[in-house]
Amino acid sequence: MTKALERREKLRLELIQAAERMIATRGLAGLKTRDLAREIGCANGAVYNLVADMDELILRVGSRTLIRLDETLSLAVSAGDLSPREALVRIAIAYCDFAAENLQLWRALFEHRMEADKVVPDWSVNDQMQLFRHIYQPLAALFPERSPEELGITARSLFSAVHGMVALGLEQKLVAVPLPALRKEIATLVRAMIDGLVGRAA
Repeated sequence: MTKALERREKLRLELIQAAERMIATRGLAGLKTRDLAREIGCANGAVYNLVADMDELILRVGSRTLIRLDETLSLAVSAGDLSPREALVRIAIAYCDFAAENLQLWRALFEHRMEADKVVPDWSVNDQMQLFRHIYQPLAALFPERSPEELGITARSLFSAVHGMVALGLEQKLVAVPLPALRKEIATLVRAMIDGLVGRAA
């Protein structure tokens, strides 16, 4: 790699890190090109020599968030010999805790909308889909007779239920739920859903 490319990659990483810090403190709406350029010491227009547009920059930050979430979920089930049911409970609680500890970055994953004529690039989709293995694998152990397609649907349904509880529970309005109570309710929900699925399969 040439010196010029090395400098560009270094500045590009600094830009992504600056955007990450800005989203973490201000939320997605507080991400401003002018402020980013000033923070990394370049002209406003130079930002778009480092990334194609703000969509790419936000998705790059999102990928970093997803990598840390992936590590968090892996760690949640790394200790002890857990049953698939309890592994799913641990994963759900770890997801809740990660969202609470990284609230603005977590919200940005779901608040960001691409322009109508643009598609999410494959690398970003892959980063998102990788996370479903944490749910898919315990479900496959619980329901070995189900097809991959059926397991995929169940995994997405379980995620949607937990995500909905987390999103509403962490909302800083009337529906807010204290974190310890939210963690307990999420565990109850996941156990109830799995018990219901097992009972229906039987």
